[in-house]
Amino acid sequence: MGPRSFNQWFKFAMDMNALALEAQQVIAMRMMKLSVGGPKGAKEARRMLSEKVVAASEAGMKLATGRSGHSVVKHYRRKVRANRRRLAK
Repeated sequence: MGPRSFNQWFKFAMDMNALALEAQQVIAMRMMKLSVGGPKGAKEARRMLSEKVVAASEAGMKLATGRSGHSVVKHYRRKVRANRRRLAK
């Protein structure tokens, strides 16, 4: 394994770790919103489920069209960061 492939692997590993941390933050914020309940909690539950279906299908399409796993992780990170910003308001 040359330096270039190691750098690519390392970048992928760092993005995976960042995704895991960001996802945990979003999960915590969503659980708080869901625990309150009411119309806002129900709306968040519906949104969460529909987002997961769309994200999984987008990831599958990326992989089916020959994109890398790293592109999938970057795509998920963008989605998770958007949720974190929205939920932090």
